[in-house]
Amino acid sequence: MSEIILKDGGTGQELIRRSSMAPHPLWSAKVMMEEPDIVQSVHEDFIRAGARLITLNTYSATPERLAREGVAEMFVPLQTRAVELVQRACEAVGENGVRIGGCLPPLHGSYRPDMMRSHNDLLPAYREIADMQAPHADVMIAETLASVAEATAAAQAGVETGVPTWVGMTLNDDDSGKLRSGEPLAAALDRLAGLKLAGVMLNCSKPEVVTDNLQALLQTRFPVGAYANAFSGISALEIGGTVSELKARADMTPSDYADFAMGWVAQGATFVGGCCEVGPAHIRELAQRLKADGHIII
Repeated sequence: MSEIILKDGGTGQELIRRSSMAPHPLWSAKVMMEEPDIVQSVHEDFIRAGARLITLNTYSATPERLAREGVAEMFVPLQTRAVELVQRACEAVGENGVRIGGCLPPLHGSYRPDMMRSHNDLLPAYREIADMQAPHADVMIAETLASVAEATAAAQAGVETGVPTWVGMTLNDDDSGKLRSGEPLAAALDRLAGLKLAGVMLNCSKPEVVTDNLQALLQTRFPVGAYANAFSGISALEIGGTVSELKARADMTPSDYADFAMGWVAQGATFVGGCCEVGPAHIRELAQRLKADGHIII
C-alpha cells in the first residue's frame, strides 16, 4: 500500500470537446477568456472523478504564446482567472482536500525543441510564470518539457519559489529513450540531479514509452511520477496550430489507461494522472483501481 498523488487529466482536450468555439492556437486560454464556466466544469468533473491535484489552466498562457497571438496584456488576467476557476470548482464540489498545481509548460509550443533557446534565455519567462502562480499553488508542475534546457530552466524557476516542484519530460514516440530534442533522458536527469526537486516525471508521451523508460527515473534519488497522453502521434502539430489536428487512440479506454498507470505504480511511481485525451472517465477508473488495491490517494 502506498500514498499516491492523483492529478487530473488533460484539460485542453476536454475544453475542445465542450466549447462552442472553434479550436484556437491559445485553445485553453481562449476558452478561459470567453467561456470560463466550461473551464470550471472540467475542473469539477476531475475532482468528482477522484483527482486531488488540479492543474491551473494556464498551459497556453505563456508570455511567448500570448505575444505571438497579439494579446500579451492578457498574461496577468489569465493567470489570475485560472486560480479563481480552480478555487470555484473546489467550492462547487464541496471538496476541501483538493490541492492546486501550478503549470510551467513549454514556452513556445509543445513538442517543438527546434524552437527552444538556452537555459539562461528561457529562465526569465519561467520565473515570471512561477512568481505569478506560487502564492496560490501547493505544487509546481513543470510539464511536457522536451529539451534539457527547457527542463532545467522550468525546474530552477519552480524551485526558487520554495513551492515543491515536480519536473515532467516528454519522450519521442519511437521509444528511443530520448527527449523530443533528441537529447538522452539521462542527460536531463543528470542536470536535474543537483536541484531540490519534489520529484521527476515522464508525461505527455505514449503510455508504452512511459512504461519502457520509467526505470531510468526510478534509479535517481527523486520520487517518481508518470502520466501519459492518448494521442496516436504528435507529428501533425505545428506552431500556431491546434491540438484538434491530433487524433486520439481508439485503444486507450479508461480501463486500458488504468492498466498502464497501475503498472507505473507497481514499478514505484507515486504521482500519476493523465495528459491529453485522458478525461474524467479515465481518472475515475484509475482512482477506483488505486483504492481497490489499497493505495491512499493524497
